[in-house]
Amino acid sequence: MREYLLGLQARITSAIAEIDGRSFLSDAWEKEPGSTLQGSGVTQILEGGEVFERAGCGFSHVSGPRLPPSATQHRPELAGAPFEALGVSLVFHPRNPYVPTVHMNVRMITARPQGGAAVSWFGGGMDLTPYYGFEEDAVHFHRTCAQALAPFGDDKYPRFKAWCDDYFCLRHRGEQRGVGGIFYDDLTELGVEGGLALTRAVGDAFLHAYVPIVQRRKDTPYGERERQFQLYRRGRYVEFNLVWDRGTHFGLQSGGRTESILLSMPPLVRWAYDERPAPGTPEHRLLTEFLVRRDWL
Repeated sequence: MREYLLGLQARITSAIAEIDGRSFLSDAWEKEPGSTLQGSGVTQILEGGEVFERAGCGFSHVSGPRLPPSATQHRPELAGAPFEALGVSLVFHPRNPYVPTVHMNVRMITARPQGGAAVSWFGGGMDLTPYYGFEEDAVHFHRTCAQALAPFGDDKYPRFKAWCDDYFCLRHRGEQRGVGGIFYDDLTELGVEGGLALTRAVGDAFLHAYVPIVQRRKDTPYGERERQFQLYRRGRYVEFNLVWDRGTHFGLQSGGRTESILLSMPPLVRWAYDERPAPGTPEHRLLTEFLVRRDWL
């Protein structure tokens, strides 16, 4: 899993750097001796690019003496068990408002309860957050996700798509974060080998799902109106990550590296009191036709 994840990180950042024309900064880190969490990782970050205003892709491989509450809410029998976790997580914030933000994560966690056998599970997925909605982009993204999961059973895409819609929801606003994608967590039903194979299929599908959309939209002309709406919608992204995201909570609760955990934050964002797009505008269409639960296939 470690070898696969490091290769995945390298493939993704190389492809994105080629599109942008600017290289990622690579920041290798290691937890200090005596820290609650032990391990190391590599955070790769691109800021101020031509295409991506901020793009972060992090690999981490850590171990700790006790699973944090965010990891055991569905596994109370493992509360307090020593654990090992490794994964790749990325969030890319484009400069052009017509290019959607994207998130992808794949991970594996193993807990070793005292007196019991080791228990491993997988999680991950990818989701798309547009600022201006395009049917063909959402359909392409979902179709690629469905194709990646097809070898593992007809139930996987519908189930993981619904799971994504349920998870990436700003429940305090009753609003979807984006057009969704796929999400899964606590996956054990396929065994270790099957879980690894599915997780690799998801990771391998990411560039196929996202890069064609970037290429299609990155040169679209835009003005201050579109930029301000993009910054406003980025505020929703920040709200979700800080209030609801289990990955953020897991990292902070377990004593993870804060700078790497928060690489998902956009560089610029704005909030406005009760701002509502006028009916009939593209901004209103995003809210009413795209930030809703839909069958995109």
